[in-house]
Amino acid sequence: MPENPPRRERSLPKKHSWLRPTGTRANGPGGRAPAETAAGPSADGGASSVVHAAVYRDGHRAATPTSLADTYRQLREQPQGMAWIGLHRPSEDELLSLAEEFDLHQLAVEDALEAHQRPKLERYGDTLFVVLRAARYLDAPEEVDFGELHLFVGPDFVITVRHGAAPDLSAVRRRMEATPELLALGPEAVLYAILDAVVDGYAPVVSGVQNDIDEIETEVFSGDPEVSRRIYELAREMVEFQRATRPLVGMLNNLMAGFAKYGTDDELQRYLRDVADHVTHTSERVDGFRSALADILAVNATLVTQQQNAEMRALAEAGFEQNEEIKKISSWAAILFAPTLVGTIYGMNFDSMPELHWAAGYPFAILLMAVVCVSLYVVFKRRDWL
Repeated sequence: MPENPPRRERSLPKKHSWLRPTGTRANGPGGRAPAETAAGPSADGGASSVVHAAVYRDGHRAATPTSLADTYRQLREQPQGMAWIGLHRPSEDELLSLAEEFDLHQLAVEDALEAHQRPKLERYGDTLFVVLRAARYLDAPEEVDFGELHLFVGPDFVITVRHGAAPDLSAVRRRMEATPELLALGPEAVLYAILDAVVDGYAPVVSGVQNDIDEIETEVFSGDPEVSRRIYELAREMVEFQRATRPLVGMLNNLMAGFAKYGTDDELQRYLRDVADHVTHTSERVDGFRSALADILAVNATLVTQQQNAEMRALAEAGFEQNEEIKKISSWAAILFAPTLVGTIYGMNFDSMPELHWAAGYPFAILLMAVVCVSLYVVFKRRDWL
C-alpha cells in the first residue's frame, strides 16, 4: 500500500443525510493519512476488539476487511462507499487509530474510552457522536442488565463501540443487508436501524418489569419479609432505565427538528418518527413503573407497620395476662405465708416460751392464722389481685 494514497472523494446525496460534509479531513493535502496500526492484536498483545467490519456500496457489501488497516484501504478503493465498523471494548490504540483515520473529535474519543456516559447526541463538524443505553431483561435472576453503545456517524462511516452484552448489532447488520435499498441511504440509515434496535430491545424489559411488579404486589399482601428488598432493587433498576430512555426523547426530537435543514429522506423521517413514538411510550411506562413501585413501597411500609403494631399489641396482652397471673400467685403465696409463719414460730421447742403452757394457746394460734389470712385475702381482693 503506498505511503500516501490519493484522497478518495467521499460524498453522499444531501437529501439522504443529516450530516453535511464541511470539507476535507485535517490530514494534510493528498488525502487520508495511512493507517499506522492494524486491528489485529491490540497494543498489549491481546485479541482485537473488532467484532465485524464491512465496506458497502449502493447498499451491498463490497468488501469484508479483516483488520482496521484493511478497512481503511478498502474504503479508499470504493468510491461512494461506506464503512461500518463494530467494536467491543476497544483499546486506546484502536480508538486513536480510528480517530486519526476518520478525524474523530478528541472529546468524543475520550467518552468512548471511559464509557459510563449518559445518553446524548453531539455534533463535531460533519460527525455525529451518539451515546445510547441498551437494556435487556434476564429471566433467571429477574433483573435488568444495561449496556452502553457509542456511535460515530460520519459522511461515509459508522463506528459502533459497545460496552456490555447489549445490544446485539449482528441482527441489525443482517436486517440492513437484507434491505439494500435502505442501506443505500447511507450512515444515517444505519443510525436509524441501531436506534430502532435499541428501542425495540426495551419492550421485553418493560414486559419483564411488569411481571415483576405483579409478583411483588402479590408478595406484599402475602406478607413476604423479603419483598422490601426486591422493591428497592427494582426501583433502582427503574431509575437506571429512566436515565436510559428519557434523554432519547429529546435526542430524537432534535433529529426530527433537523429534517428540513439537512434534507432527510422521507422514508427515514417516517422511520424515525416511529422510533420516537416507541421511545415516548417506553419512557411513559417507565415513569408509571416508578410511581407504582413508590406506591407499593408505601403500602408495604403501612402493612409492615400494622403487622408490627399487631405483634406489639399481642405482646402487651400476653404481658398483661402474665402480670395478672403473677399477682394471683403472689397473693396466694402471701396468704399461705401467714399461717406458715405462725405455725413455724409455735413449732419451735423452747422451754421458756410462755405460750407453750397456755391453755388458750392453740385456739389463739388458729384464730391468729385465720384472721391474718382473711385480712390478706380482703386486701388483695379489693386491689383486684384475686
